[in-house]
Amino acid sequence: MHQRLVLQHLPKPDRKDLKGDAYWLCDTLGLSSGRDIEDLSIRIVLSLLEESSRREGIASEQLAELLGITTGRVNHHIRNLSRSGVIYRNRRLIHLRGRSMRESVQELRKDADRIFDELEKVASEIDTMMGLPGVGRACAESHALVLQSSLKKQI
Repeated sequence: MHQRLVLQHLPKPDRKDLKGDAYWLCDTLGLSSGRDIEDLSIRIVLSLLEESSRREGIASEQLAELLGITTGRVNHHIRNLSRSGVIYRNRRLIHLRGRSMRESVQELRKDADRIFDELEKVASEIDTMMGLPGVGRACAESHALVLQSSLKKQI
C-alpha cells in the first residue's frame, strides 16, 4: 500500500486543552477531510490513543461500538488512516503507530525523511541527466568568491 503524508501549516489554538490540541494535530496531519463532518477520523485516533494504554490494539467492531457507528464506517476511516501511516492493522486488531501521539509523529517524521531522501536522490539524477550537475557546486563557489573578496576588503 502506498503511504500518503499530508502536512498543513495551521495556526495552533490559543487555548490549551486536550480536545483542541488533538484536533489541531490531526488537522495538521491531514487526517480529517471536508466530508468527515462528524470528525470520525479524529475520534478514531483519540479512541485508539486512549485504548493503547489499556490493551494491545482494538478490533474494528469494538471501536464501532465505542463510537456508536457501524463497523463499515469504522473500516472506511481505518483504511484512510492506515494509508496516512498513523495507524496499522495487525490481523483483526487496529493499533496506533507508537504507544503515544508523540511516537506516532516521530514515526511519520521518519517516513517523511525517507521520502525526501528518495526525492533528493532522484532530483539529483534528473539534474545530472539535464547537464546540471554543477549547479550546487557553482553556487557554493560563487559564495566562496564573495566571502574571499569581502575578507580582503576588511584586511
